[in-house]
Amino acid sequence: MEKKINLIVADNNKNLRVDVFISKKENDISRTRAKNLILNKKLKLNHKLMEDPSKKISTNDILELTIPEPKKASLKPYEYKLDITYEDEDLIVINKPAGIVMHPGAGNFDNTIVNALINYNKNSLSNIGDELRPGIVHRIDKNTSGLVVIAKNNQTHEHLSIQFSKHSIKRIYQLLIWGKIRPAKGKIETLITRSSKNRQMMEVSNTKGKKAVTNYKTIEVFENKNIPTLSLLECELETGRTHQIRVHMNFLGNSIVGDDKYKKKFKKIKDINPILEENLIGLKRQFLHAKIVGFIHPKKNKRMVFNSILPKELEIILKKLRKTTK
Repeated sequence: MEKKINLIVADNNKNLRVDVFISKKENDISRTRAKNLILNKKLKLNHKLMEDPSKKISTNDILELTIPEPKKASLKPYEYKLDITYEDEDLIVINKPAGIVMHPGAGNFDNTIVNALINYNKNSLSNIGDELRPGIVHRIDKNTSGLVVIAKNNQTHEHLSIQFSKHSIKRIYQLLIWGKIRPAKGKIETLITRSSKNRQMMEVSNTKGKKAVTNYKTIEVFENKNIPTLSLLECELETGRTHQIRVHMNFLGNSIVGDDKYKKKFKKIKDINPILEENLIGLKRQFLHAKIVGFIHPKKNKRMVFNSILPKELEIILKKLRKTTK
């Protein structure tokens, strides 16, 4: 059943954006969801339809918000063994391998994590988001591996979404980059927007886009005369923009090993260990792994942190680099 919410703006809330006001007054509605409801013509402001989430409200404004009944997704189940790190009645933490996309999209409607989740338990996924993305609160790229949190009900989905919007979710990635970064640790703070040259890519901009903040630290540097200089990094995200770490590394001139979009050409180096060279050039994914995810459990109200080890194909490269640079 659809639900109606009526709100009147008090003097202490005047001049707020309307989507901010709704999420502030309704604890179960994240700002992102409020924005999407407004864009989908579900809000009346002073009895008139209003489709601008950024509109500033005034004292005594009357808001009528309609929460539609969630759509049921008609997705095919996909027989695929999920690597489940943790599960309870509210959420699942999965360890996603590289090579599989999170949800259906252009060119792939069936062989995704969402389809695998439908196969695993179709009746236990949140359904307040996009109908092709039941349970999906956040994503990692197809060729990135690591930890992802899935919501099993709508209350959990909203609670986790709010934590993401407040940037209180802990997310740490491990990555191998070409070259080394100076200083060895620091913060990258830029705007990120969609590329004007390729709509499937993102880029750093000086004038437009969304604020993106990545904290990085160098864990290990591999360099000698027989190998290209490479660095193992850990990046902790303060924001979660599309391709954020990949874009930021490329912006610094230190793209991630194996990245097929934001890539730097591999330079042929004489006398390099041929097996190592084959591992680096033949890597069918980017060397980027979502190692740690931490959040407040929506029902238990306690901090939970999960850790994932590097997949074998990435660990092999590190072992060979360590051996070569001894």
